[in-house]
Amino acid sequence: MGDRSERSSARRKRRTTISGDAAGAHAKRGGAGETLSGQLKEKEQRHETPANKHKNHNDAGHDSFSCHKLQESLLSSNSGYSNYRGILNWCVVMLVLSNARLVLENLIKYGILVDPIQIISLFLKDPYSWPAPCLIIVSNVFIMAALYIERKLSVGTVSECTGTFLHCINLAALLFVPAGTVLSVSSMTPVGGVVALGVFTVLFLKLYSYRDVNKWCREIRRAKARTLSRSHSCPSVHKANGTTGYTHVSYPGNLTHRDIYYFIFVPTLCYELNFPRSPRIRKRFLLRRLLEMLFLMQLMIGLIQQWMVPTIQNSMKPFQDMDLSRIVERLLKLAVPNHFIWLIFFYWYFHSSMNFVAELLQFGDREFYRDWWNSETIPYFWSNWNIPVHKWCLRHFYKPMLVKGVNKLAAQLAVFFMSAFFHEYLVSVPLKMFRLWAFLGMMAQIPLAYFVGRFLRGNYGNAAVWMSLIIGQPIAVLMYFHDYYVLHYGNTAEGVTA
Repeated sequence: MGDRSERSSARRKRRTTISGDAAGAHAKRGGAGETLSGQLKEKEQRHETPANKHKNHNDAGHDSFSCHKLQESLLSSNSGYSNYRGILNWCVVMLVLSNARLVLENLIKYGILVDPIQIISLFLKDPYSWPAPCLIIVSNVFIMAALYIERKLSVGTVSECTGTFLHCINLAALLFVPAGTVLSVSSMTPVGGVVALGVFTVLFLKLYSYRDVNKWCREIRRAKARTLSRSHSCPSVHKANGTTGYTHVSYPGNLTHRDIYYFIFVPTLCYELNFPRSPRIRKRFLLRRLLEMLFLMQLMIGLIQQWMVPTIQNSMKPFQDMDLSRIVERLLKLAVPNHFIWLIFFYWYFHSSMNFVAELLQFGDREFYRDWWNSETIPYFWSNWNIPVHKWCLRHFYKPMLVKGVNKLAAQLAVFFMSAFFHEYLVSVPLKMFRLWAFLGMMAQIPLAYFVGRFLRGNYGNAAVWMSLIIGQPIAVLMYFHDYYVLHYGNTAEGVTA
């Protein structure tokens, strides 16, 4: 019996071995990967516990049905999302719709107020008397005076002290002669006075730079003659032209009528012997800028006549009655058209007009403004919205003060003071009244700059800069118009109710 049972057991083992070999051969034919996978599954099934079963079930469900992942909302600052084009388009649509309502309300209430004849009367009170254009023509006398003073200095006919004294007289006359003319000539309109004084102010800054750069060139020439170091030379006077089509000019070969008048007309306040030049005049670019200038000029004049003037006139009654709530309401109502016109003026002057003149004269440096709309501080705005003035202040006023030992804060305050003076000069003199609102408004930028820089950051600082632009300018406009209205019309005229 024992032998029989052992033989039966041996036969069963052989059958298992044969079947296993057959299965292995079949697996080899089907692929070695399936055999390995099957063996691993069998091994996992033998050692599978309830916990492993639950874990495997969760993993399978997570891989098959998961619809979530670690991520931020789009409007969160940590999301990195920046494509807000649709929201920007929505803002533009809302702006157009809201202003369309205001335009329709204005037309229904006042009718069409745009009058081309009235535009001419703003510049000319008497058609036979043109004081502003005549005053601008007289400015050539001061240009020639600066040129011939420099020629005398270049050959040593006059000393540096005498030349400096003559330049000071010429520059002082540039400010006082037109101011006295505007104040004394009765036929000078406020708008004509602003244009004439603006031209003379620009000419003052240009000739100041012209005098400085030529003085630096004389210092360099004397240093070369004495074979001394040139460490104090001005780097800007050595800049070459942008293209090889223009001859490099060296001192005193720059003291010509052609050179100084080119500098007078190019859109910059800082003089150089060799300006960067563009290779050619782009006629299409020139035509686009010209059409922009014409269209935007008409648009600004129309908006002033149709929108701003009625709002300002209706503001006189609340000012006379000292109705604070109505004054605030009129201020906010004036803020929208005033800011809109200011933005149009910025594009018209700093982009269209300056690029037109630069293209016509092949002037290569077209950086007339930077991204002031992203300003998060007041100083950043003032140093980026008007690059020609900023470069002049930095080169001819701020840095020379630092060289003389003045600390930075005092130099910055001096720059603001000078800017405040010219703002008041360009407003009070043409209006023939001195109220210092523009001067105080500019000086108020100093504590505002400290507050914004100290307590506001990022978007809050940018919003504060925009608020100062939107609200600050209408306050000055209303104050000057109110004083002008009271000075010339007294209390006899009644304000029109809104």
